[in-house]
Order: sequence, then structure tokens, then C-alpha cells
Amino acid sequence: MTDSDIRSKIKEVFVKNFELDEAKIQDDKLLFDDLGLDSLDIVDLIVGLQRVFKIDLRKYSEIKSIRTFGDVCNVINKIINEQKPDAVNKISDEQK
Repeated sequence: MTDSDIRSKIKEVFVKNFELDEAKIQDDKLLFDDLGLDSLDIVDLIVGLQRVFKIDLRKYSEIKSIRTFGDVCNVINKIINEQKPDAVNKISDEQK
């Protein structure tokens, strides 16, 4: 799974779960201030990302430092790349 694939899947989670205009979802956009998410939305975001990427984000402390859409992409990308290649390939195959 490429960085572009990961970013695209994350953007899909934002569009589907929060009905955001895809054009407004940019790396520098703050989740709360710019994209209008609240604390309950963050829970939905985590659940959505866990479903799409088949990972348990609660065990990664990096998740607490997320402030922007770009942060979300960077953290998810890092976590996925730390996983075994078989796990990443499984995610890619299941999404086809």
C-alpha cells in the first residue's frame, strides 16, 4: 500500500463519516478549528480508521499528538509501515 493509497483511504473516512467536502481536506487543516470536528467525532474517526486499516490505534501513543489532517496521514502511515508486510498486503487485498 502506497502513501497515496493510505492518504486516499483516510480522506474517504473523513468524507464518509463527517460529510466534508473533499477539496477542503488538506494537510494543514486543523481537525477541530478548520474541519469542525468535535471530541465525539474524533472517536468516530478512530473507529473508522481502525476498520479501514485493521489496526488497534489505542495502543499507539502517537495518536494523541494528532492535530491536523496531515498528522492523521503521517501517524497512520507510520503505524502501517511498522507492521509486517503481510499485514499491509492483507489490507490492500481486502480493499480491492
